[in-house]
Amino acid sequence: MTDRSFRFSHAITRAPAASIARGLRAVDTGTPDLARMQAHHADYIAALRSTGATVVELGPLDAYPDSVFVEDTALCLPEGAVVMRPGAPSRLGEAAEMAPQLEALYSRVRRIEGAASFIEGGDILTTETEILVGRSARTNAEGIAELARIVADWGHTVREVHTPPGVLHFKTDCSLLDGETILATERLDASGCFKGYRVIHTAPGEEAAANTIRFNDIVLMPAGFPRTRDALVAAGYDLREIGNSECAKLDGGMSCLSLRFTPS
Repeated sequence: MTDRSFRFSHAITRAPAASIARGLRAVDTGTPDLARMQAHHADYIAALRSTGATVVELGPLDAYPDSVFVEDTALCLPEGAVVMRPGAPSRLGEAAEMAPQLEALYSRVRRIEGAASFIEGGDILTTETEILVGRSARTNAEGIAELARIVADWGHTVREVHTPPGVLHFKTDCSLLDGETILATERLDASGCFKGYRVIHTAPGEEAAANTIRFNDIVLMPAGFPRTRDALVAAGYDLREIGNSECAKLDGGMSCLSLRFTPS
C-alpha cells in the first residue's frame, strides 16, 4: 500500500474575502467574523507548512463570497487535476479562477464540461484504491459519470455513493485518516459505503468533527470536539486542532480550505 492519498508536496489556499458574510449556508447560525476567520486561516496555513509542504496563498475574490473554500473547485490527483463544475451557480466562476493556478503547477489539467454535469470537490473522497463520490444537492449523476470517464485512463476507479439527506457534502461526514482508515459519522457509515475500510466514528454529538484532513504526518481537525479528538489520539494520530467557528457558519471545514497535491 502506498500513501499517495495523504502525502503531498503542495497545497493551494485562498484568503477569505470581505464578502464572506454573503456566503452560502444551509442554516443561518450567524454572520462570520472576518478577522477571526483570517486568524483561523493563518493557523491552518501554518499547520500545512509545518509539514514541509509548499503552500500557495491566493488573494481574496470579493466577487465570490465562498471562494475561500477552494476544495470544491478541483480534484487533484497524482496524474493531473480535474477542474470541477460546482452545483451552486454562484460558484461556477470560482472553478474558472482556479484553472490557471492548476495549469501553472500541473502538466495535465482536464475539466468537467457537460452542461448537465455538476460536481464539487467536497463530495469526493480519494483513497488508495478508489475515488468515492457522493451524490448530493451539489453533485449529480452526470457529473460523477463524467469524472469517471475523465480519470479512467489515469488508472482511477470512481464509485458513486450517497450523501445523507440534509448533509451538504459527502466529506461533511467523513475524512481519510490513512490508507485504510476513515473517520465518519455513524449515520454515513450505516450506509455501508465504507465496507472494507477501518472506520473510526465521531463521538455522539460531535458529528461536525468528521471533516478533518490527513496532510503528510499530521491530522488537522476542527477545535471543540474533545471526545473525537481523544479517540484519534488514542488511535495514534498526531493532531493539530484549528479554530473553525466562522467557517462552520458557512458549512465549511478543514478539507474545504485547501487543494492538496503533489503536481505531476
